[in-house]
Amino acid sequence: MLELGYSLCPNDTFIFHALHAGLVRGPLPVREVLEDVQTLNDWAVQGRLPMTKISYRAYFSVMDRYVALRAGGALGRGVGPLIVTRGDVQDLNGRTVASPGALTTAELLLRLVYPQVNVIRMRYDEVMPAVQRGGFGGQPIDAGLIIHESRFTFHEYGLTRLLDLGAWWEEDTGLPLPLGAILVRRDLPHDVQRDLNAAVRGSLEYAYAHPEASRAYIRQHALEMSDEVMQAHIDLYVNPFSLDVGEEGERAVRELHRRAVQVGAAPDTSQTLFVG
Repeated sequence: MLELGYSLCPNDTFIFHALHAGLVRGPLPVREVLEDVQTLNDWAVQGRLPMTKISYRAYFSVMDRYVALRAGGALGRGVGPLIVTRGDVQDLNGRTVASPGALTTAELLLRLVYPQVNVIRMRYDEVMPAVQRGGFGGQPIDAGLIIHESRFTFHEYGLTRLLDLGAWWEEDTGLPLPLGAILVRRDLPHDVQRDLNAAVRGSLEYAYAHPEASRAYIRQHALEMSDEVMQAHIDLYVNPFSLDVGEEGERAVRELHRRAVQVGAAPDTSQTLFVG
């Protein structure tokens, strides 16, 4: 039984439902391990799971142990994290921002734009309430870095978008933004790695062909999300790059890694990025 870690977010439960439910076959039976992405990032650093969802920023720190599948990830345009504030804030250098985690791609992008920012880290769903209150744990907060479904709901907290970090990335590089990948351990046999990639792709193809099959599973884990936000989340984060990262997606990941190395956020490496 292979443990497969992924988040409760609708894009992940949509992609992995068929594989988890045995509606498509992989080289090994899988057991779901559902956690928030920051926990999965931390676990990958520990090498805890043989197969896991992870942010690309975190992947760059564990490439000696894991390799990314070509299927199942989150890349695209218009998918980036947002910086939100309660009022009129223009420059975040020297200010304090609530972040969903040190190993998130979102925080890497934040530091690329604002190298002198201060951060307070918390679970991603605590960020908007903290910005709304103006503080967390007795510390003042000037802005928040939001990910996942929060990009659809920040207006409900009376917050204003300061910067779309995905739009910044696209304008600066001309490339889609890499957010998350599905990793497998490098010590798994290559044929098993390739078969797992095919199984993840098959699970997503099943989800596209039978959209109602996964609906109850997605709803079960979507917390207090409305059906509209749940579907918008899937429509935004699941796209052709989720079926195969493609040549353009590979270029985007290489560029993100190059910039992470440049600012000391990731080690340089000659390891292959994706399962061959």
